[in-house]
Amino acid sequence: MKRLAVVDVNLCVGCQGCLFACARRFGDAGLSRSAIHVKSAGGIERGFIVTVCRACLDPPCAKVCPTGALKPRAGGGVILIPQKCIGCGNCKSACTINAIFWDEDINKPAICTHCGYCVDFCPYGVLKLEEREGGGGIAT
Repeated sequence: MKRLAVVDVNLCVGCQGCLFACARRFGDAGLSRSAIHVKSAGGIERGFIVTVCRACLDPPCAKVCPTGALKPRAGGGVILIPQKCIGCGNCKSACTINAIFWDEDINKPAICTHCGYCVDFCPYGVLKLEEREGGGGIAT
């Protein structure tokens, strides 16, 4: 199973190409549905912070979902079942690295599916899709 990984955050220039690519998966032009975020670490000299799901093998976000809308994924992370999601936000609060973002338009979480679409839009090789051996979760 594959997962998205941040190879070297020091290579990030903050272009946000990965954010736009992620949101574009849904045919949107904005960033509201992006499951990856990039922000300044405090000025141009300090670089950037890239936040994306780290594919927890025992995801706390799935444990707190009252409707089972987050299904553990083989290799770590979760798959969102939108029809089951009631928009309670428990998953966002439970994420220990704040990697669950909120899509205000549909009142549901924007969670990385580890598809790797964003990787090709990073001109500096900050991101990569890496192989992870099974271990936890349910096959997708």
